[in-house]
Amino acid sequence: MALSLEIVTPEQRVLTVEADEVRLPGAEGGFGIRPGHTPLVAALMAGELTYLSGGTAYLYAVGEGFAEVSNDRVRVLVEEATRADQIDAGRAGQELKDLQKKLSETPPEDPAYAANRAQVERAAARALVASRR
Repeated sequence: MALSLEIVTPEQRVLTVEADEVRLPGAEGGFGIRPGHTPLVAALMAGELTYLSGGTAYLYAVGEGFAEVSNDRVRVLVEEATRADQIDAGRAGQELKDLQKKLSETPPEDPAYAANRAQVERAAARALVASRR
């Protein structure tokens, strides 16, 4: 029996696929889902989403969001999702450095601080996933 995995961003449905296992970057720590998992809703942080299908691992960099699990269906609703082979490692690394610099120059009381920090976290996820492929 397989899981039905769906990844959705505000702009589009990124992926709909059957998977043997899904690993997610939970806000309280990473966790995995296999067929028969107890229903749950979990907050996700920016990070690496991995799904296994037929013995092959597929990697995505995802932004913050939520996952809903029920009846062997995993719905992932995130700010962004990018397949590992679509990420240029050099560009992702430079983007991360640039965004970290911008964040370091933003005072924590600045209204833009939280948005800048979220951008850094998403860029870090892309750099991590790019380095693992």
